[in-house]
Amino acid sequence: MSDLKQYEPSFQKKDFEVLEKKRAFQGYFAIDVYKTRYRRFDGSESAVITREIFERGDAAAVIPYDPERDAVVLIEQFRLGAARDTESPWLLELPAGIVDPGETPENTVIREMQEETGLSLMKVCHALDFLTSPGGTTEKIYLYAGLVDSSGARGCHGLLSESEDIRVLSVPLQDALALVDSGRIRNSIAIAGLQYLALHKKEICDLFRG
Repeated sequence: MSDLKQYEPSFQKKDFEVLEKKRAFQGYFAIDVYKTRYRRFDGSESAVITREIFERGDAAAVIPYDPERDAVVLIEQFRLGAARDTESPWLLELPAGIVDPGETPENTVIREMQEETGLSLMKVCHALDFLTSPGGTTEKIYLYAGLVDSSGARGCHGLLSESEDIRVLSVPLQDALALVDSGRIRNSIAIAGLQYLALHKKEICDLFRG
């Protein structure tokens, strides 16, 4: 492996400036309008740009893995944002949810796992963090791997107060990866999580045993 320092950011937070920020919409989510400028790669200053940014808060997700059965627990639910797809808007996903104020991301995945699947995580370890679509939203995903007994993964769950209707499935890991390849799994968090598990399964199992 080459020296990864060569890929460090060219600039830091001090190299951009927010000139104005206004809330344009507040509903279930929010939209903020920014006027900003930043340092260009040639050293000059950019023109002032205006961007609308979708503000929905950070979220946390978990890869529920059962090493005994080499299976993952997935959920299926309706997603309005997928309704324009040619495929069904009922997506296969990982348990996930918005991080509530005062809550840690780890506590979020423990809570969401129980609410969305009826199952408890026996162990949790941090995997990685990533930005879903930084060109238009501030959302950051905290991704965890969780040890679970998938034998009880069945039925429908979710909170009626949040209009959730969630079907729970235990899926062999190889099947889940094949569903990514086939396009049946199209949710970005699920794709990232399953591919992370495929790359780091041994290390995750070692952490679960530790």
